[in-house]
Amino acid sequence: MSHPNETDFPFYAMEFYNTAAYPCSYLPERLSVSQVATPPQLITTDAYSELVRHGFRRSGLFTYRPHCPDCHACVPVRVPVDYFQPDRSQRRCVKANTALVAHERPLMFIDEHYALYRRYQSRRHAGGGMDQDDSEQYENFLLQSTVDTRLIEFTENGVLRMVSVIDVLDDGLSSVYTFFDPDAASAGLGTYNVLWQIDQCRVNRLPYLYLGYWIKESRKMAYKTRFRPTEGLINGEWRTLNF
Repeated sequence: MSHPNETDFPFYAMEFYNTAAYPCSYLPERLSVSQVATPPQLITTDAYSELVRHGFRRSGLFTYRPHCPDCHACVPVRVPVDYFQPDRSQRRCVKANTALVAHERPLMFIDEHYALYRRYQSRRHAGGGMDQDDSEQYENFLLQSTVDTRLIEFTENGVLRMVSVIDVLDDGLSSVYTFFDPDAASAGLGTYNVLWQIDQCRVNRLPYLYLGYWIKESRKMAYKTRFRPTEGLINGEWRTLNF
């Protein structure tokens, strides 16, 4: 089992273990295994930045990467922002959402955010399990962090439209999760949010936007291929993907 920079602190003090197999969230009738990095208190922003470069991601305090013995469908992907150029549809999306205003809020529970999250899950991901998340599960998923995490809300004429949780790494931003008003889906809020994050990378001179995992067979992941060029971590090396 390979560990990132395992001779350097804090990696030599970390432990990496494999979970038991569990049902895959993306590919039906398959089982998943994750490799988990512990303990959480050693996963600082610098350590997490290195872990992300090695294909890890986090959900709350749970830092993991896919480690399935017979499947390699999950590909960590990122956008090299200096080379990204929006296509015509993406430029239209930006123009359609010029009324949105971004505000950074404290990483804490906000009733209005949770209400939007529940509405988004029930409309966009009904039956997926997360539509049943109570407030504690929501907090554990999005508001627990040992790294530099930002909570950004987007309003339109004072009305909450979207919330995005983003981790700040030493070489980029990592998208944790975004949810938005399902009644405004025609405005392309999800696309706009990725474009906004790419722009934030440029403003802050960060070379990459990390978008988590892409799975070719999963329709839920297809949107990630629209932000090109896209780099994927293949056999331990980041390389440009050809779709």
